[in-house]
Amino acid sequence: MPKMKTNPGAKKRFSLTGSGKIRRKHAFKSHILTKKSKKRKRNLGYYTEVSKADLKNVKLMLGMK
Repeated sequence: MPKMKTNPGAKKRFSLTGSGKIRRKHAFKSHILTKKSKKRKRNLGYYTEVSKADLKNVKLMLGMK
């Protein structure tokens, strides 16, 4: 059976924490920032965990089956 390949897009967008959780960045932080509040932009800057619903697909893309 061939080796499992890592999805190159997922490789760039997700990272692992020390405890094994998968981190992701928030969307909507790249442009049209003038109408967004400072608080909203600040909170979009932080990393967050991948949701439970998406975890299986992200792990597959990262080759962590």
